[in-house]
Amino acid sequence: MFIAHKLKKENICEYLLYMWQVEDLIRAFGLNIDLLNERIISSYPVSDDERKSLYEWYESLIEMMRLENVQTEGHLQLNKNIIIELDELHGLLLKSGQDAGYNAKFYHVVPFINQLRNHSNAGLSDVEVCFNFQYGIMILRMKKAEITPETLQAQTEISKFMVLLARNYQLYKSGELNFEDD
Repeated sequence: MFIAHKLKKENICEYLLYMWQVEDLIRAFGLNIDLLNERIISSYPVSDDERKSLYEWYESLIEMMRLENVQTEGHLQLNKNIIIELDELHGLLLKSGQDAGYNAKFYHVVPFINQLRNHSNAGLSDVEVCFNFQYGIMILRMKKAEITPETLQAQTEISKFMVLLARNYQLYKSGELNFEDD
């Protein structure tokens, strides 16, 4: 919760990847708040009040996962909404041309995105394909799996694109970037 709040303010892309990890963590504990409390929450180095807030945060996520029927796979609507918001911003950025570097980086990574989409992500937006790829790389690294140099190159370029997306999101949210004249 504390990390999520910090990331949401600082880097929306890192926030979303973190929240996907939290969803998987909750699944790994079988959506069991008692196990999460025993193994994670109770040992978190915070005050009792903060620990109570953390417990309630996990408890609310578990409840949402049950209500939204994403106990075994998929993402919470609150996380899907971030993708939708980033997709909309992405479209505005491309259409407006306000950030030439963003557009250039996106068109640079389009071949990687198309290649990834051809493998299994048909029907997903460009932004969601990038997130799925980045999350997959994180999982492979945690498993200490071998990652090909080509995949690492794609990951590096897509990461650069996502950094620009996150930066523009922060500018947009702060009011420093607007599209009203477009």
